[in-house]
Parts: sequence; structure tokens; C-alpha cells
Amino acid sequence: MPSPQPSACIGEETVRGCVRIGISGWRYAPWRGVFYPEGLRQDDELAFASRRFSTIEINGSFYSLQRPEYYQRWHDETPEGFVFAVKGPRFVTHMLKLRGIEPAMANFFASGVANLRAKLGPFLWQLPPQLGYDRERLASFFAMLPRNTDEAARLARRRNEKVRGRARLVFDVPQRLRHCLEVRHPTFVVPEFIALLREHDVGLVVADTAGRWPLAEDVTSDFVYLRLHGDKELYVSGYTPRALAAWHARIARWRDGGEPEDARRIDPAHRAPSRPRDVYAYFDNDAKVKAPRDAARLARSLGVPWRAPQATSGSTPPRRTAASRINRARSGG
Repeated sequence: MPSPQPSACIGEETVRGCVRIGISGWRYAPWRGVFYPEGLRQDDELAFASRRFSTIEINGSFYSLQRPEYYQRWHDETPEGFVFAVKGPRFVTHMLKLRGIEPAMANFFASGVANLRAKLGPFLWQLPPQLGYDRERLASFFAMLPRNTDEAARLARRRNEKVRGRARLVFDVPQRLRHCLEVRHPTFVVPEFIALLREHDVGLVVADTAGRWPLAEDVTSDFVYLRLHGDKELYVSGYTPRALAAWHARIARWRDGGEPEDARRIDPAHRAPSRPRDVYAYFDNDAKVKAPRDAARLARSLGVPWRAPQATSGSTPPRRTAASRINRARSGG
């Protein structure tokens, strides 16, 4: 059996959960010359961002199947202790709408996510706004989700010809796998949905979408996952110091085992057990360079600014090369 997932707080013994603050994606043209230094190569942007944030969502996996060599490169370009969240494919959630998905799920888990190894974090599954709550459909989907790397490998072996010759079927680092669901239809705002998430140990994404889609804070798993898309204008507005302070307070409560007193719950009659939880928060207000700025401010306020470990003699050559190019770009060389 796989060993338990290692703590997100590498090298720390704590009775509190671990908090990781990051960004959703890393390749955005408006960030160049603002967040990214002038002269930094686009190929070095992940290496740069992963030394400022302890976690980043991979969004490319949502739009198309990636390749094993891409995941390998992303693993090699990021420092020890860094964690990726991986967004599940829209082919599963938006096109097939969770029906007849076994081949697509097998192809996704065969596409190379195993190459992230110990840097593999939660899987994010985002449903489209047009898809309403259907208990049977969701229960079948949840039952298919692999809960550890052994199950993921078994599922991956059922891949079809779409990924044959370009698959990675072996997970070298045994661990638990976490899953969370982001919903965007008002019919999910029923206590039955929260009970179903808890039954299958799937996290409910706390999604701040400027009031466009449901925002719910029911705790349904042993971790909390936030996506902050903007509180005034979707994907655009930045968070004020007051707004960041409010998220700081909520995250601290979840981390320490409680819940905010004013938590916006779908099922207020049933609270989650009190226990420390890991918290992942991603800023997706990427317009005008708001996301990296807000993520850095929130991480500092929570006392979890990311300081990537120094490279060791065993580091891969690509990591050393990227780091040296970043230093040159920052110094204007």
C-alpha cells in the first residue's frame, strides 16, 4: 500500500495544517517585464515563479493532454518541496460531462502526471456552468477517482491508442491522491451535495468569482482548496489589503482545525470535525499582474513566504542553468 502523502511543510513538525499560496498558471504575456524580469526567457518562467511561490496550478492539462516529457521538465525546473496542483481535462468535465469517461480518465492518468513524483499535489476538477447537480453522475465520477498512486497506475494501464507510445504508467513515489471539485451551477447549493462530497472524501473548492457562481465554504475533506478569481470583477480585480486580511483570517482558521464563524455553508447543520487541515490557495485574477502580487502579499501576511531550498550538488543541470539565467535577468545581465 502507498505510504501517506508527505506533509506539504517539508522539514516541519507542526500540529497545524500546512498553507501553500500560489498562482493559477504561469505563462501570461502581461506579466513579462512586470512580474518576470526583462530579458527572462519564456522557458525559464516556471523556474522563476516556482522560486517565489510554493505551489502553482497546471492549467494546460485542462485544455489538452500533456506529454510525459512536459511533466518531467516541469518537475526538473522546480525546487525541492514545491507542489503542483493539476487541473483535470475539460474533455472529461465539459465535453463528456462526466459520462462515458473511463477511456479519457485512463488517458489522463497515463499522460505523464506520474513524472511529477513527490511534487504531485491535489487534482482540481472544474465543472462547467451549464452542468447541474446530478447525484448519480457525480457518485459514479467520484468512485472512478484514484485515491492513491497504485490505483492511478491501474487506471492508466487502461489507456487507449490516443496515448500509446507516449504514456507514463509507473508512479515512482507512492502517495495518497487528493481531489477537489469546483462547481458553477446553482443546483449544487443543496445539503445532499455536501454529504456526497464527504462520503467520497472530495474537497469542495472555495471559489471567489465576484458573485458570478456559488461561493461555499463547507469543509468536506482533510484539506481546503481556494481559487480566488477576483472579488469585484472576474479574473481582473485585485484584492485590497482589507480583502486579503479577511482571507488570511479564514485560512488561519481552517489551518488550525476550525472554521470561520461566518462560514458560508451550503449545509450549516453539519460541521466538519475539528482537526488541522492543509490549505491550498491559488490566485486566478491574472489580468494586470494582480495574481502574483496578491499571492505574495497573502503568503507574507500568513507567515508562509516561499524560500526555495538551495540547489544541491545532485541537482539536475537544467535547474542550475535556469537559476543562473534568472539571476542574470534580475541583474540586467
